[in-house]
Amino acid sequence: MSLLHGVRTVLLVHAHPDDETLASGALILELVARGIRVVLLTATRGERGEIVPAVRHRIPAGEVALTDERERELATAVAALGIAESHLLGTPPARATWMPLRRYRDSGMRWLRPGLAGPVDDIPIDALCAAELTEVTADVATLIDIVQPDLVIGYDDNGGYGHPDHRRIREAALGAATNAGVAFAELHDAPGAGVEWFDLRHRLPGVQRALRAHASQLTVDGDHVVHSGGQREPLTTSVGLRLVTR
Repeated sequence: MSLLHGVRTVLLVHAHPDDETLASGALILELVARGIRVVLLTATRGERGEIVPAVRHRIPAGEVALTDERERELATAVAALGIAESHLLGTPPARATWMPLRRYRDSGMRWLRPGLAGPVDDIPIDALCAAELTEVTADVATLIDIVQPDLVIGYDDNGGYGHPDHRRIREAALGAATNAGVAFAELHDAPGAGVEWFDLRHRLPGVQRALRAHASQLTVDGDHVVHSGGQREPLTTSVGLRLVTR
């Protein structure tokens, strides 16, 4: 039986604006088409993202301008994907009620080798990966209590490719879901043991539309995406989900 059987509401948990479309855009479109309510939680505003050279002229210098731009891009992508609700970690309803509001800042990353990222040397003190796990988990738990999802979806235990923000928010989301008694499924980019595979190549046009919203960070070129640093990779249209037990 599919792990989506009987699911009415899904909470997807991602680290930065554009992750929702890059890693799970096709899946989101499929869920929405099946009549499943999709709620998105984004942990940071992508403050340390590198701007695509071709659009630097229209985005003022500085972190504030980039943050504003990425929030606008996220809102456009959310609408294109048909997501019912979109929330930012640290802001109600994704903030523990006994804690003051806060912003979890993009921690940044560096490439350790092709396909594997690691932490930078200058991690901000307010970065997501520097935050106490108990605090991050409490924020996710608060949203779970309000949204009442049947399934929480997040990254695998390596955060997909090792990004410290991906790993931290995955750990928090898994902990919050487990404590709430809600099923947690991790995203996989290849079939494997225990992985339910969704071949969603027919969702490519929708993924392309949503990704074009994130123009400060990437360029869509046919069925490929070109990142701000020039890295080129195929668009993800098929995805796997594996139920995680703790």
